[in-house]
Amino acid sequence: MSQIRHALSVKRADDFAQWYQEVVSAADMAEESGVRGCMVIKPWGYGIWERIQRLLDDRIKATGHDNAYFPLLIPLRNFAREAEHVDGFAKEMAVVTHHRLVADGKGGLMPDPEAKLEEPLVIRPTSETIIGDAMARWVQSWRDLPLKLNQWANVMRWEMRTRMFLRTSEFLWQEGHTAHETAAEAKEHTLRMLEVYRACAEEDLALPVIAGEKPENERFPGAVETWSIEAMMQDGKALQAGTSHYLGTNFAEASGIKFQDRDGGQQLAHTTSWGVSTRMIGGVIMVHGDDDGLKVPPAIAPWQVVIVPMLREDDGDAALIEYCEGLRAKLAASNALREPVRVLLDSKPGKAAAKRWDWVRKGAPLIVEVGGRDMAEGKVSLLRRDALWAENGKPAFTAPSLDVAAASIPGMLEAMQASLLADAAAVRDSRITRGVTDIGELEAHFADGVKNPGWLEVQWSKPTGAALDAVTEKLKSLKLTLRNVPIGAAAADGTCIFTGNPAIERVLVARAY
Repeated sequence: MSQIRHALSVKRADDFAQWYQEVVSAADMAEESGVRGCMVIKPWGYGIWERIQRLLDDRIKATGHDNAYFPLLIPLRNFAREAEHVDGFAKEMAVVTHHRLVADGKGGLMPDPEAKLEEPLVIRPTSETIIGDAMARWVQSWRDLPLKLNQWANVMRWEMRTRMFLRTSEFLWQEGHTAHETAAEAKEHTLRMLEVYRACAEEDLALPVIAGEKPENERFPGAVETWSIEAMMQDGKALQAGTSHYLGTNFAEASGIKFQDRDGGQQLAHTTSWGVSTRMIGGVIMVHGDDDGLKVPPAIAPWQVVIVPMLREDDGDAALIEYCEGLRAKLAASNALREPVRVLLDSKPGKAAAKRWDWVRKGAPLIVEVGGRDMAEGKVSLLRRDALWAENGKPAFTAPSLDVAAASIPGMLEAMQASLLADAAAVRDSRITRGVTDIGELEAHFADGVKNPGWLEVQWSKPTGAALDAVTEKLKSLKLTLRNVPIGAAAADGTCIFTGNPAIERVLVARAY
């Protein structure tokens, strides 16, 4: 193949972290806001989030949830009721202490000392405590259960090291909260929502994930069980793409969520919570992106097809735009991935080649260029974002007739969606190593200088307390973490790699974002 001149200046193999930042910029997804840890999500990036939101919201509502909204500001006393929960978030909380500003006498502003709040208010890091208050009012009898709520909102967790989409102080997410009559029902629902997340990640984002239970030391603060979906990025690191928590009666006791049971007695409700965030967009970038920018899976692409007429700014432009509009109308009337095809006719001024590369960097699944010669021959020039380059090092355009393009594009979109998932899953599976039975082998596997070691699946004895702390500290010294215990993993049949005791289950070990 001839030398390819890629659209980005940084290659993944040279500097993955810098490549990621360039994709975010070159794809025009987001920019810094002027406040550390907060970002401006630009229309293309937000359009991807809207697609994720739309598809996931449909899945959530199909499980019987209603959307609601709860306040951004939470009284500090709410957190003080649940010691383990507040300890888990204490270092990340942003706190409002005053309600007015006054001149500072130096030409600036300062909090008015006389406007100090009687009680500080926390900008929500998560909403268990404030939603728990509402549930305590709304749940009186077993007939009120299950109560299934979801909210789409922003949260604030004061991060020290930030990276757009992956780890920001303010981010967008959905958080679901439910209350149930029994532990069994709540646990079942925890796993049901985990499966909703798995299906959304794989079927909508083409993001292959491994679902499993988090070890004790990785649980959500105050949870009895935490389950996650874990995705592997192209650099071999893990990304926690979503979590689902069985909270037992811990939060119900703190918030007073009680109900009269079927026998007339009083019981505490069993609660769950679960959430995914704009971090999933970071996962899409790092799983599907390449040295030319982003590749957006068709299911979540704001525009699945972009038609670019090669305008000359003369009398022929009107006929060319009309020709392109005919293709746009045919595609918009067709379906792919169970929805009408989303197609944009990009007729804004500018050279077609420059606009093409803008859309390549943004990752639009299909780009259709149409010039005067194409129109005269009844054809279009079609470029697939997932098959960008020909053997000669030039863009791999095909030239179907307009009618053939209109008929075949929906199928192309569906094939692209499937192939993105299959390719990413094949890469992930090839980088999960099993059979390591000695801590020395683990250290060698992740040693400095080993490029893209991927993940290990090892057997362990599920230690608790001080023994688990020792494992955590050992892994921390190697910059590693326990990810989850995969659902459906092979049964343990050996000894724990960390303690030497008989193994109980298998756990994933990886470096992570």
